[in-house]
Amino acid sequence: MKKIIMLCLLAVMGFGVADAVAQKKTNAPLKTTVFLTDVDCETCAKKIDNSLPFQKGVKEVKVDVPSRTVTVTYDATKSSDEALLKAFKKVKVKAEVAPAKK
Repeated sequence: MKKIIMLCLLAVMGFGVADAVAQKKTNAPLKTTVFLTDVDCETCAKKIDNSLPFQKGVKEVKVDVPSRTVTVTYDATKSSDEALLKAFKKVKVKAEVAPAKK
């Protein structure tokens, strides 16, 4: 009987810990940054689409060729604007953080 009670208690504690970890992951602070780039064709856009989503913490990448911008949404605890700029550099795309709109 004691073993059953201990097993139930451990199971309840285990589910509580698992739920707390899941909530922590879903409450991660997401940041969206717009980058001005030299992207002028669909080939360049595909290079970005094939590399940036695999950077740590990146959740979404939108490339807009006509306006030459790339919008990246990422987990601010896992990545930064500087890390993303390095990722652009790796695929030989010039990029800079767009000034914030007022």
